[in-house]
Amino acid sequence: MKVTKPLPNLSDSNFSELGLSARLLTALAAQGYTAPTPIQRQAIPPVLGGRDLCGIAQTGTGKTAAFALPILQRLSSASQRPAAQSCRALVLSPTRELASQIAESFRAYGAELPLSTAVVFGGVAIGPQRRVLARGVDILVATPGRLLDLIDTGSLSLSRVETLVLDEADRMLDLGFIHALRRIVKLLPHKRQTLLFSATMPESIAALAAQYLTNPVEIVVTPSATTVERIEQSVVFVPSERKRNLLATFLRDPAFERVLVFTRTKHGADRVVRHLDQSGIAATAIHGNKSQPQRERALAAFRAGHARVLVATDIAARGIDVEGVSHVVNFELPNVPEDYVHRIGRTARAGTTGVAIAFCSDEERPYLRDIEKLTRRSVRVMPALPGENPPELRPAAMPQQARSTLDRARNAKARPAPRGGQPAAFPRRGNAAKPASAARGLHRRAVRRQVQA
Repeated sequence: MKVTKPLPNLSDSNFSELGLSARLLTALAAQGYTAPTPIQRQAIPPVLGGRDLCGIAQTGTGKTAAFALPILQRLSSASQRPAAQSCRALVLSPTRELASQIAESFRAYGAELPLSTAVVFGGVAIGPQRRVLARGVDILVATPGRLLDLIDTGSLSLSRVETLVLDEADRMLDLGFIHALRRIVKLLPHKRQTLLFSATMPESIAALAAQYLTNPVEIVVTPSATTVERIEQSVVFVPSERKRNLLATFLRDPAFERVLVFTRTKHGADRVVRHLDQSGIAATAIHGNKSQPQRERALAAFRAGHARVLVATDIAARGIDVEGVSHVVNFELPNVPEDYVHRIGRTARAGTTGVAIAFCSDEERPYLRDIEKLTRRSVRVMPALPGENPPELRPAAMPQQARSTLDRARNAKARPAPRGGQPAAFPRRGNAAKPASAARGLHRRAVRRQVQA
């Protein structure tokens, strides 16, 4: 028997003060919303007013509702209907999973409104998507690649888009969608509302915002370079060849109730799953080589508890919202430090606490140093497990100058000397091209707000 819980009363909450319609408030009550999050409180009024917006907020801050609610209200207030093979609002997402969740949110929030929502992404048949778009939709959520497929085959026109949303913009750039984004934006009307949301504010995102947004409202809700305070973070120093056995040892502890394990490669994820299966630990994998039905089955098994462990590449670091993740294990450290922040953000959701453990080999120590520099904190070294050797003195515990000297010496020793007998230089990152002045200003303002926060 289905038990219907009483709907919370929103008349006394701040939602009613944001200018949302009664029908949207009813839908919010049905979803159990009681009060707006900081990004919802700051973003909804200007978006309702038609302003462009650049929002820096991590996953889990309520940003989907921050743009979905005002878009629904703006679309429902106009009497026009979508033309055939067109959409009125376009939301671009980097992954299929995130696109599906955004579309579900639009449908839930707009349950009381006569608006249509569709989602399109690759990995599934394109025919049903063409048929849905043939009659036109109010809101279209899409991944860039499949969107261009539909445009190139004449199944969709973007000439009537009123609002564009770039969600998880930094992740889209990480996945190499910049050229697709440029193609898509060129097909949009010049007069439109554009909303950009990103978990981080590197110069590449500042440049993107400066190019596509007009006099935007700038919101920084959570400093992009900080990690969730409720997550207990630690690192274990372990050789790469011993990581799988160490992971199995950890997972035999019943305290590891629902665990996300991140690897850098798809084949690495499959190898970890095979090892865990051989160790009697139920695990499944999700990555780009899996078909959409396979990914959906893996997520369903993880959510239902049939698989206690989900092994994933960074495709799962964004857009997968699974409740009750007790632990995140970085089986391999990411070479992009921001990805570490996104990974561990899968735990400690909705006010709970969580644990993040990183396995770090000698060759990954520079990645750990980059992570600690980004997050402005040292990651605690976990005591050695029984039978394990104690960790070495880790670089983060030494002064910066000594740490750099040691790293250079180790790298020079590990690499053959170049001609002339001189030791190889410590590798340095190339200097990125300076962005335009508007982008630099946006980047500086975001950083200043992060520091002040």
